[in-house]
Amino acid sequence: MFRFLHAADIHLDSPLRGLERYEDAPVVEVREAPRRALENLVDLAIDESVAFVLIAGDLYDGDWRDYHTGIFFAAQMRRLEKAGIPAVIVAGNHDAASQLTKSLRLPPGVVKLSAQSPETFELPEIGVAIHGQSFATRSVTRDLAADYPVGQPGRFDIGLLHTSLDGRPLHDDYAPSRLDTLRSKAYQYWALGHVHAREEVCRDPWVVYPGNLQGRHVRETGSKGCTLVTVEDGEVLRVEHRALDVVRWAVVEVDVSGARSGDETLDRVRRALEEAVDSAEGRLLAARLLLRGRTAAQSELARDPDRWIHEYREQAASFAAPGVWLEQVRLETRRETDLEAAFARDDALGDLVRLIAELDGESTALDELAALFGDLRQKLPPEIRTGEDGEDPTDVERIRAKLPAVRDLLLTRLLEVGEGA
Repeated sequence: MFRFLHAADIHLDSPLRGLERYEDAPVVEVREAPRRALENLVDLAIDESVAFVLIAGDLYDGDWRDYHTGIFFAAQMRRLEKAGIPAVIVAGNHDAASQLTKSLRLPPGVVKLSAQSPETFELPEIGVAIHGQSFATRSVTRDLAADYPVGQPGRFDIGLLHTSLDGRPLHDDYAPSRLDTLRSKAYQYWALGHVHAREEVCRDPWVVYPGNLQGRHVRETGSKGCTLVTVEDGEVLRVEHRALDVVRWAVVEVDVSGARSGDETLDRVRRALEEAVDSAEGRLLAARLLLRGRTAAQSELARDPDRWIHEYREQAASFAAPGVWLEQVRLETRRETDLEAAFARDDALGDLVRLIAELDGESTALDELAALFGDLRQKLPPEIRTGEDGEDPTDVERIRAKLPAVRDLLLTRLLEVGEGA
């Protein structure tokens, strides 16, 4: 019996641009997280006495800013070498040969498979052969797996591949391959990389994406880490996810339907954050907070959203270390009051309320509105226009998505004025 670790998409020293613009962002902790996760990977390999470690591409995030990235990686690999654990690597699209202008000699215990053609690394003492091919350039559009050798009877064959298998959604279609192609090679395990969400694609044979080692933003939520594989008598006995992340990303949705006041929404937010902290298992929680539902508190929230956003942030700040950081707070609540009386008014306010309520997001006026924002877009700083949550005022789809919240805010303000008249 032997065990091995399968990891991918480490993105060591990913720059994570724009963190500074977020309020109270734990910049150091988030930027250091991929390094700490790699240390955790090496710790796990040593603690579990694995036979080898596989890294299925995107060890790096592109060219190094300086040599410290390579020095840190080499230091971690020397720890594996001292424990007698080899590491076998293929380069992915982010760390392809064409992407890196700096390099350091790899420690003897690290095997980086060729980018010219498929290469096999054998561990004859345990009857294992690892087949793989690195990316030579960032954009590899052919099926690398098609040229991998066929497995041999009596040997445990592993395919190491960075790929968009069967056109995985939300990922660039690099080194595209198909499950039928992988099956045709008669391997016992396929160690894939490129997709950042963990997925057991198939169990006959085992085809696994371990997900990335550490989530880097709010679209990479949940437990992140590697896969521990146990092999006995030439067959996969057990496949286990092991969490290695040090910052846990989450989207915390809070249903405030029926809440009678802003203070009541605070209580619900507190409970939701407590549950998210428990799920983070002792890690720093980086969360996006979303409040949704129809509530009598809508007037309070809409009248002074900044105040309530800071109230929710204060709730997050009250948690003990390692703590909670709210990356963003979004108020997507709606008015609870029946609008029929306002619609029935036979005056200018009634006309305006009906006009606003009829906005459905399909109006051609949205195209005209977006065009008017062209000059504004040019004046916005790049860090606001780009990134995971960039704001583009000329994007019609973004305007359409925000329209319900804007409509409810306007209705709330108008009705407050009308009720006071």
